[in-house]
Amino acid sequence: MGGGSAAARTKAWGLGLAVVSSICFGASGPFGKALIHAGFGPLQAVWLRVLGSALVLVPLVLVLRGPSRLRGLRPFLPQLVVYGMTGVAGCQAFYFVAASRLPVGIAILLEFTGPVLVLGWIRLVRRTRVHPTAALGVGVAMAGLACVVQVWSGVRLDLIGLLAGLAAAACQAMYFLLVERLTADVDPLVMTAAGGVVAAVVLAVPAMPWALPWHILSENVGVGAHSAPAWALALWIILVSTVIAYVTGVAAVQRLSAQVAGAICYTEAVAATLIAWAALGERLSPVQLVGGVVVLAGAFIAQRAASGSAAIAETAEIPVPSPAS
Repeated sequence: MGGGSAAARTKAWGLGLAVVSSICFGASGPFGKALIHAGFGPLQAVWLRVLGSALVLVPLVLVLRGPSRLRGLRPFLPQLVVYGMTGVAGCQAFYFVAASRLPVGIAILLEFTGPVLVLGWIRLVRRTRVHPTAALGVGVAMAGLACVVQVWSGVRLDLIGLLAGLAAAACQAMYFLLVERLTADVDPLVMTAAGGVVAAVVLAVPAMPWALPWHILSENVGVGAHSAPAWALALWIILVSTVIAYVTGVAAVQRLSAQVAGAICYTEAVAATLIAWAALGERLSPVQLVGGVVVLAGAFIAQRAASGSAAIAETAEIPVPSPAS
């Protein structure tokens, strides 16, 4: 009785954190787009984002977790470096490259094939059974996402853009798989801080921070029909769309699984579309609205796999992780 209640609470926390993470990630689009239109290069915007998150998270880790927690990371340094290079730096940078050479809808769809790669890796490489509801949820969500981004409009082939989009998907898959592997040993806050530091170092050269137009941060920039201080938009992207998004995302995978959290992340595309509608005045067509409902339906189907996973874990007497304090 008590074990079932604990598993239910763990699942509820995981689902809530996954949705919060998706909304925070989705909120970066309109404000990042405003900074890029104001004069920042795509890679410069990404570098500013990850550097800012590292500057926030590293002192926070030292205060809340203590230097001893950092010294305990040594056995996991190789995985954390790969996490920072792929799940943080690679995923964001490759997506921006794809979006600059392909229609944004196609770039999003390519990136969000990441959860499909996760299922393939689990089944073919780990030789582990994929929960049927997780696979069904991913398929339904992919169909809904195709409607949200309207992939049939303005399609043009660009090899570099296509490869960048697929690379973003591979990096997204690595994010879910590495987080699932590391969260039993590495605190989500510490993992996010380490990923930000690695990403800031990796992107320093291609972003050319010495040529960053810092003066733009003191100006007002256009956000749809409105304007806002550029520094406030940058702060939002750093704190909400990076720090909170990654910490809650890592914690969600810790409580669910890579395959389930990967399916629920499709709500990010719906959140990004709705926020762009509210902030930038980008209208939603009836097909996009229907697609959004289908995406949410796919996420709902996938999250049911968490119940099955919890039941299997309880039967095998494997302790289900409880929410961190």
